[in-house]
Amino acid sequence: MSKKDLDGGDLLVRSLLSEGVKYIFGITGGELLRIYDAIYRFGRNEGLDTIMVRHEQNGAHAADAYARATGEIGVCMGTVGPGVMHLIPAVASAWADSIPLLVIGAQVAKIFDNTGIIQGYIDQMAAMKPITKLQISLENPSEIPEAIQKAIKTALSGRRGPVYLEFRETALVRAASEEDVNKIQGSQQYRQKVRIKAKDEDIKAIVNLLKTAEKPLIIAGGGTLASEASGEVKKLSTNYMIPTGTTVNGIGSISRDESTYVGSMFTLNALRTAASKADIVLSFGCKWDYTTLFGDVPFWNKNQKLIQVDIDSKEIGKNRTAEIGIVADAKSVLRQLLLEMEKSLPKEKITEWSEWNDFLQEFYIAELAQNEKFLKSDKKPMLPQRLVLEIYNFFPPETIYTIDGGDIMAFSHMFISYFSRFPRSYLYPVGMGHLGVGLPYAIGAKLAKPNNPVVAITGDGSFLFSAQELDTAVRFNLPIICIISNNSCWGMIKGNQYLNYGKRYCDTDLPATNFAEIAKSYGCYAEKITNPDEFQGALQRAVDSKRPAVIDVDVSFEINPARRMFDLYKKSKGLYG
Repeated sequence: MSKKDLDGGDLLVRSLLSEGVKYIFGITGGELLRIYDAIYRFGRNEGLDTIMVRHEQNGAHAADAYARATGEIGVCMGTVGPGVMHLIPAVASAWADSIPLLVIGAQVAKIFDNTGIIQGYIDQMAAMKPITKLQISLENPSEIPEAIQKAIKTALSGRRGPVYLEFRETALVRAASEEDVNKIQGSQQYRQKVRIKAKDEDIKAIVNLLKTAEKPLIIAGGGTLASEASGEVKKLSTNYMIPTGTTVNGIGSISRDESTYVGSMFTLNALRTAASKADIVLSFGCKWDYTTLFGDVPFWNKNQKLIQVDIDSKEIGKNRTAEIGIVADAKSVLRQLLLEMEKSLPKEKITEWSEWNDFLQEFYIAELAQNEKFLKSDKKPMLPQRLVLEIYNFFPPETIYTIDGGDIMAFSHMFISYFSRFPRSYLYPVGMGHLGVGLPYAIGAKLAKPNNPVVAITGDGSFLFSAQELDTAVRFNLPIICIISNNSCWGMIKGNQYLNYGKRYCDTDLPATNFAEIAKSYGCYAEKITNPDEFQGALQRAVDSKRPAVIDVDVSFEINPARRMFDLYKKSKGLYG
């Protein structure tokens, strides 16, 4: 590539290569062609490729999953107007869960502003502002290297999240210089990772408070995974016999492999009992939102004291007053805390806390035993509880699950507490509760971790939000397995109508579609299952096919426990008067 051939598209691709970016998820467009041309000419040879999806929103979801599975930044792209607008729901979902995304959008050249040119009249910067940490609009190639560096550093710093770079067409088509190329730096040159520590006096205050604790409880959130602190969580929990649960975003930071784990869903007796009886709660990187029932009564004890550690100061004391609030990195604080506890915590506390943990483990073991009744059920259509348990029993612990839908999502969350999990192996859009993420998440996760089995668990309603991405899975030969829990309804909403609206089912029943036939038309391996006893064989055949696979399973409509619990909470707050 000669000096005179260098343009903004080349400079952008060079910048992304220097950052170690492997994939850009999106759909091409006229204003983006200089980027695609650079990838064609040299990007692919040097390690950067495009993943063409069939809808920009799904591209952003796939980039989100790539980031969730790796801890690295995901990159997605949309062309001017509709392309960028299609990205917005998925970017909002990443924003809600603090997922680092680099969102690239095209925009028409300034010379066409206010002329009525096609697609060039939307203020995309304003549209992205509420759901991104940073927005930069570029007009010239010379701005690109520094903008990429600033954007990625922002996305990965503090509370992580999406950033938006808008490329006016002039920034991509105009000539770039060798001087511009020299502005490109490797991440090690400008992005050293600095972990924010707690003050020594705050660590001592935590230990002094723990000395008074009879029934402590640890809650680990998504911040522990972002901080790569699962090892420290496990050490604190098991060394000191402190019962530990997680939020949904924190699943995998500790799991049933540890004798102190009490679950990741508040429908479970062990975790719910721990929350209601604990006198001191240690919260690491955990949002006190709906997934923890806001830390509120009747599920929590109003007299217990909260020790809250979070990288985002806005989360401290949100919905729940903190006795000690620390704005810092979870891994750093856990390391500091372990050192101080080793020095000054009386060892007899371990014996005391061990008895408290044994009490909670009785609930956990008893509920685990109850799962057998679901596995033995011969009900037709299949119980969704049995469906989920069959899946978790079949696949190995290193499997990455991407969770979608309403009812089946709640059952998936509930039963994952009884199976081994690794960090970054359970992906669900907690903040937005997006439907349609299962398949694009699976695509992003499989590209991120090609050696891990990847299984999408979705519902019949949610599947059709992104079913066209079966084409993407087939084109890239990604042997993901998509399992559809098909109860022919919008189950979560129908459950609400059942409980609160006298079974007046309005717009919640769906036709009994055979999704296996749809999947076969895309070139997938697919089966329709109506007999529960045939499900295990179908799973094995899907794995053996070594192709993208869809298993459409008829299940019964069941009210999930989360629906009942959330209704109970709303009623306790006087929502219904």
